[in-house]
Amino acid sequence: MRRTRVVLVDDEAMVRAGLRLLISSEDDLEVVGEAADGLDGVAVATRLRPDVVLMDVRMPRLSGLAAAERVIAAVPGTRVLILTTFDEDEVVDAALRQGVAGFLLKSSPPEDLVDAIRHARAGQGALDPAVVPGVIARLAAAPAVPVPAPELDLLTARETDVLRLVGLGHSNAEIAAELFLGETTVKTHLGRVLDKLGLRDRPRAIAFAYRSGLLPPGGAPRG
Repeated sequence: MRRTRVVLVDDEAMVRAGLRLLISSEDDLEVVGEAADGLDGVAVATRLRPDVVLMDVRMPRLSGLAAAERVIAAVPGTRVLILTTFDEDEVVDAALRQGVAGFLLKSSPPEDLVDAIRHARAGQGALDPAVVPGVIARLAAAPAVPVPAPELDLLTARETDVLRLVGLGHSNAEIAAELFLGETTVKTHLGRVLDKLGLRDRPRAIAFAYRSGLLPPGGAPRG
């Protein structure tokens, strides 16, 4: 299998060195390029067309959020993962609105970062557990949708159950335990949900669960 090609965009050389060492230690991943600011990051990603870009937020010349937006527009096949020390609500929300594949904190365990890169290439998303409660709380506070979205009719009952629990912030393992399913089966159901609804990843599935009326303000599932 071809290795997942990764570009690192961070203004701290030591951070890039650490990420490069971590990623290069994995047989299925490789670092193919680096940049020290957002503007160069866009240029490198556009030229190399990697599978995944790890993007810092606060950098010289062009912010990571602006750079992510440009990369997503210029190279649709490249997935952008935000990797930052900043978990302010507005930063998380802005990143997700721009279509990033995930949002991780630099304090995340190394194995979580490696898994996030693999999930991103596979078309899945990743949210740092530290930011999930805030994202869900803000979605739950949005105005209620009076009539459930018709797209929900595309889902089977089990797929609807999975989407509801994803919207409540449950992990695949937690969903598997609650529904008495294998974790692989949950991943299969979630993949079908994303395909049927035209959603790119888990963060968008969470947003859809609220926007569609499946979950009302407050997060309690509709009966």
